[in-house]
Amino acid sequence: MGGIVDFDVCFPSATVDVRDMHQVSGVPVADLAAITHTRSFPVLAEHETSAGLASRAAARLLERLGTDRSAVREVIYAGSGVWDTPFWSPAASVADELGIRNAHCYEITNFCNAGLTAIRLAADSVAASPGTYTLVLLGDRLSRMVDYGDPDSKALFNFGDAGAAVLLADDGCAFRVLHSAMRTDPSWSDYYRGEWRDGRVVIRRGPHRRGLGAAYVENFGRLAGEALAAAGREVGDVAWFLINQGDKGMHERLLATLGIPAERSVFNYGRLGHMGGADTLIALNDLLAEKKLREGDLILLATSAMGFSWGITALEYSG
Repeated sequence: MGGIVDFDVCFPSATVDVRDMHQVSGVPVADLAAITHTRSFPVLAEHETSAGLASRAAARLLERLGTDRSAVREVIYAGSGVWDTPFWSPAASVADELGIRNAHCYEITNFCNAGLTAIRLAADSVAASPGTYTLVLLGDRLSRMVDYGDPDSKALFNFGDAGAAVLLADDGCAFRVLHSAMRTDPSWSDYYRGEWRDGRVVIRRGPHRRGLGAAYVENFGRLAGEALAAAGREVGDVAWFLINQGDKGMHERLLATLGIPAERSVFNYGRLGHMGGADTLIALNDLLAEKKLREGDLILLATSAMGFSWGITALEYSG
């Protein structure tokens, strides 16, 4: 498989505050803080778009690397499928802005697992086409799909927004993709769904069912075992375990179940919400900025999505 040459993350300019959520929903601030773990976090401003964030991240990335635009043969936009404009290709729009004219542009919908799904496909694609690049864009408008007026949706009130861009190639990679293990449990397919409300799509939860938290731990544990076995590694070899920042309690339970110390993970709950598919890239970027990565480090990225899908992607840091 190919690997990640480099990546970039872009945050929006606005923030949302739990006190504002309280005013609209009536849910006590203390209850909201137990979900968000932070007083405020980044969300799209009125004038901003998710594709705009992804485009800014990609422009910075390609400029930093000095990438030949003609060598980018695929542009994949990954997210929930609720794009900024209906019946529209954000992948093609961003490619046009970036001056990429020789690529196949398309979208992948797998919610917050979409980014790593796209990276899995891209790693195979560039390995089969040496000398070319695939640009994966991550962009969603999660905060715009949350109805703060619906107290039953409070578990989603930690949804924030971020854009990201990842460039993949067959060589010259900072992170080699070793293996990607993913699965979907379709019995949860209708637990959440979107509906039109006041001219926009909002997320609604179906009747409450027990067992989703246990399904997260079980599926992540199973897939981690598969990814490690395929890479010829063991749990003790894992230098870093990075996961979507959706549920801090589940994050801690999963680490305990796997036997991975909490200090080998990143907890951004105190400053960010669940920033969609960009969560694990934000955590990875933090490790790079803090110079905590060492050549040969094995990194597991754990991503999940409504549907419900789970994925474990094993990376090796090349430095």
